Amino acid sequence: MTDHLHNISLPPQIAAAYRDQLDCRFPRVGEVFPDCIAKAAASLSPAGMSAYIDAARTLCKLGRGEEPVLIFLEEWPDIGMVLGDSALEPVMQMVQHMQRSPNGNAIGGFLQTLAPVTRALQSRELLRDYLNTLRDMMERTTGSIHGHHQTHPSPGLPDLLRQAPALLQCLTVDGLRNWVNYGVRNYLQHPERQKDFFSLQSADSRAVMQRERHGTLLVDVERKLDLYLRGLWQDSEVLVPYSTAFDMLRKPQPYYDSLGMRLPDVLDDLPGARALDRYRATLAHMVGHRRWSTPQIADNWSPFQRLAVEFFEDARIDTLLIQNYPGLRALFLALHPKPAEEACDPETTSCLRHRLTMLSRALLDPEHGYRNPVLKDFVDRFHAGLASSNADTASMARLALDYVTTTRRQSDQFAKMHFADTEINYRDDNRGLWRFIEAGDEEESIDEERRTAPDPEAQGLPPRHYPEWDYLSQSYRPDWVSLYEGLHASAASATIDQLLLKHAALARRLKRLLDLLKPQDKVRIRYQEEGTELDLDVALRSWIDFKSGSPPDPRINISHRTAGRDIAVTLLLDLSGSLNEPVKGGGDGQTVLQLSQEAVSLLAWSIEQIGDPLALAGFNSNTRHEVRYQHIKGFSEPWGDTIKARLAALQAGYSTRMGAALRHAGHYLAARKADKKLMLILTDGRPSDIDVQDERFLIEDAHQAVNELDRNGIFTYCISLDPQADAYVADIFGRQYTVIDHIAKLPEKLPELFIALTR
Repeated sequence: MTDHLHNISLPPQIAAAYRDQLDCRFPRVGEVFPDCIAKAAASLSPAGMSAYIDAARTLCKLGRGEEPVLIFLEEWPDIGMVLGDSALEPVMQMVQHMQRSPNGNAIGGFLQTLAPVTRALQSRELLRDYLNTLRDMMERTTGSIHGHHQTHPSPGLPDLLRQAPALLQCLTVDGLRNWVNYGVRNYLQHPERQKDFFSLQSADSRAVMQRERHGTLLVDVERKLDLYLRGLWQDSEVLVPYSTAFDMLRKPQPYYDSLGMRLPDVLDDLPGARALDRYRATLAHMVGHRRWSTPQIADNWSPFQRLAVEFFEDARIDTLLIQNYPGLRALFLALHPKPAEEACDPETTSCLRHRLTMLSRALLDPEHGYRNPVLKDFVDRFHAGLASSNADTASMARLALDYVTTTRRQSDQFAKMHFADTEINYRDDNRGLWRFIEAGDEEESIDEERRTAPDPEAQGLPPRHYPEWDYLSQSYRPDWVSLYEGLHASAASATIDQLLLKHAALARRLKRLLDLLKPQDKVRIRYQEEGTELDLDVALRSWIDFKSGSPPDPRINISHRTAGRDIAVTLLLDLSGSLNEPVKGGGDGQTVLQLSQEAVSLLAWSIEQIGDPLALAGFNSNTRHEVRYQHIKGFSEPWGDTIKARLAALQAGYSTRMGAALRHAGHYLAARKADKKLMLILTDGRPSDIDVQDERFLIEDAHQAVNELDRNGIFTYCISLDPQADAYVADIFGRQYTVIDHIAKLPEKLPELFIALTR
């Protein structure tokens, strides 16, 4: 098309008339004008030509230099051909609006990105919506000194214009509007942070963009995939997302290295394969490589030979995976393309990838339907090799070399290569399959000898991401907090036994109260295979059946359950650094942490006496990127030396980001089947963290978390040890709190408070 346009020439008198109508004195404009006007004449109607020249003249008179004029003259013919002549009017209205505001310097950037934006939108209506989004953002973020006239340009507008083409590749116009509105709401008074948001440099900017994208986000299924790796493949690795939003020239592929398994940040459902299954297929394939592939020396292999080795080895790995789990065959075939046999013309195009993709399909699909005798021969040789005991990466390499020697053509060297239906997107890029003797920057080797030891945190569960409530904008910051959970360390359990012995008198008094709370109405459950006593009637019938040759009923036991009390309790401990301070006004030199250990031990003992399921956990934080959640006792764990050992090892440090801990504790408590669900929070101060300057921010977030728990049927109650708590604790928990002014009485007050709440 471009070559054709270069051959178009206007009659000299018409071109001169357009040049006079333009009336622009910039030298460079005069140099490019003949080519631009010829291209415009081939793309625009006569009325569109007149409007095109008038718009260029207007830009020339704006006083913004020659750059906006040159951009417009070169770009508009392509835009007009796509959207029609009528699209010019709203564009020029936008230019005039920017000129009348302090944002005139952004006109060049607006025009520069208009062509790729148009190619992404392909519609006048969508372009109008895009322009309205820009106008609204510009109006709201352009500053004013006295509140009457706008005097400062929008800090984020230039960055938004630069990112708009890439954003519209992965967002709808509505999604872009929501993303822009979030940035304006949250960073209206912070120019530098506004620039970071609209340039996609900030974490919440990327998180909101991902939220507005279609498809399944890796962050939403990360825990499922981690359990899939551990449970099905006995493998564990950090899952690291990479962006698919901005790579337009070359699409990235999954891969693994010493830092983890790299996966796309978002995937769409495909016919026959959900996005979650696509992630699982990719992980299974990479696990297969890690388990069965051996790196080969790559220096003496040609690119074509290496490509063939990768296809054969990938097929071997997939076949071995299918042998372990036959159901994977349907998933792999749903994701594997099936090129038509005659789709590539070897006279004009390199068909190497086309041949290899057909072969790969045939190696996995017994009903491939291909007729090529060479392909069929190598399929038979491949399966015969797998049936023997010596099939490995080296044998696949030898088979691949034979294939390249047998099938190579002169046209394989052509620069034009056939790519249609050759992308097998669930497979990794095979960088782990090669080892390079000569050091270079072309490849990345991940030999086992060079692998670095994983970070200790990477060996545990992956982080769980939680939103955080922003009370200023009345919206959530998505995936704002990273919470790491783990099992608390242990110490000598005898320490807790000594604490309980210290409070023996209090324990005896509590036991009398607890006996009144114990449910008395036990219900027998018959026909149980396991139970607390033998059901004689059923046992006798089973014995008679056995003697008479009939299958006996194994359900010969009786179990019991309590019918009068059904409560699940979670006690959440604030383990921030302030607990290391000594108790004021008593306590015999003890720290708040030591008194908390005594109180929690008594409470756990008390709840054990009643028989209510109890979970204990502690939390602290070091910025939003590191909230630590330590499991001390699970609902199913009995009170004993193991739990006492964890309680004895309690340590305090860092800060108190309460909202994320409440949401995570609520996640486990909500899963319990109980008539009443109670969450107790023991804390000694207001929610705070070192990366938050606004004192109200984390208070409001904790209040929002309490509201969320309430909607899920979880009753929250706070026991505060802060004498100043009246100033903020009601803002979080309403009337559901108690402030203990004399901390030394905590071991006595905490169990009594629990008894009062659960009568």
